[in-house]
Amino acid sequence: MKFHPAPLARLALACLIATAAAGTAQAQQTYKLAYIDPLSGPFANVGELMLMHTQYAIEEINAKDGVLGGTKLQLLQFDSKLSAQESQSALQAAIDQGAKAIVTGGSGSSVVTALVQAVARWNQRNPGKELLVLNHSSIDPEMTGKACSFWHFQTEANTAMKMKALANYIKKTPEIRKVYLLNQDYAHGKQWASYGRQLVGLARPDIQFVGEALHPIGRVKDFSPYIANIKQSGADSVITGNWGQDMTLLLKAAGDAGYDLRYFNHSAGSVPGTVTAVSQAKLGQLTWVAEWHPGQAGTPKVDALAKAYKAKTGKDFLAPRIDMTPRLLAAAIEKAASTDTVKVARALEDLSYDSVVGPVRMRGEDHQLLLPQVVNTIAPVDGKAVKLGWEGTNYGFRTDAVYSGNELAQGTDCKMVRP
Repeated sequence: MKFHPAPLARLALACLIATAAAGTAQAQQTYKLAYIDPLSGPFANVGELMLMHTQYAIEEINAKDGVLGGTKLQLLQFDSKLSAQESQSALQAAIDQGAKAIVTGGSGSSVVTALVQAVARWNQRNPGKELLVLNHSSIDPEMTGKACSFWHFQTEANTAMKMKALANYIKKTPEIRKVYLLNQDYAHGKQWASYGRQLVGLARPDIQFVGEALHPIGRVKDFSPYIANIKQSGADSVITGNWGQDMTLLLKAAGDAGYDLRYFNHSAGSVPGTVTAVSQAKLGQLTWVAEWHPGQAGTPKVDALAKAYKAKTGKDFLAPRIDMTPRLLAAAIEKAASTDTVKVARALEDLSYDSVVGPVRMRGEDHQLLLPQVVNTIAPVDGKAVKLGWEGTNYGFRTDAVYSGNELAQGTDCKMVRP
């Protein structure tokens, strides 16, 4: 009987091809994230800004071989339309397309809270198919407090932390005497007003709160009636959580009325168009809080990132924490040595990360990121305190105070239920 090697050779070749194909498939695996935030309507510019920051970070991660030696991150995009119902539909579409994490934050705290709750229900019903929610901008403290979830991680300082930073600054600013509270009529707007009364009142018991009002979010076209009421109250300052169009239109109305107000806000200066609105009003000072501001001294890592981002996208870089969000996820995947959602979540807990704004830590007890906060004011370029003009204007950002995440950390009511 003769031995025929050809069939065995063909079999061996087939095995080699199959092994190579399997290796290629392994190398080309993807980890899908779903971006769910406003890409239409009055806050579309905010959503686009957040999307570009997220995309840039993901592209950089993928350019360095992704995670786990070859798994690439893939970003799916969905328009929340600033609606809890639309976000729920987007979530289901993301699940259907295989997403393992949701990136969100620009739709408002009530919408993001609804998303977190929907994800928690899905995860409970579908073990082995769980999702994470990475929230970079919705900062209601309840989300890492009484309403905390094992599946939710917040990469922005919350309302209480930001207001504490402002209260510390206001304590040293005696010319602020009478304060009006004007906020958007939703969960976070009410929280901003509440913490303003509490923390600013505690820092400065002599301050008078002379009025308070809530307005529909994203629907007021003319803020002049609100400005008239603020003026009648005799206020010299306004604590407002307004952002996007609601902030720029408020500034315009005050400027048109010739009313020189001070505004204390959580993040409005990072939204496109705000600096332009201040420069056009020519009156008023907008003081806000962020992990960094353009032109800030002594931030070479952020400066380098901002330069590279501008070169690649043609747009200005504004929010290190949004860029940081997918990078934190990638670091947690590497730490877990797995893309399993439960393992990644546990790796994120108490994760320390050397970010472009300095060391940050994801607090395990409530999933609140502790990161620095810079109190700064939009002001004219003077060559000293403000050296860099922004948005093509002669206005930029003046650093007023810097606080570490640990200095601003608050206690928490979170009672985490872990799987």
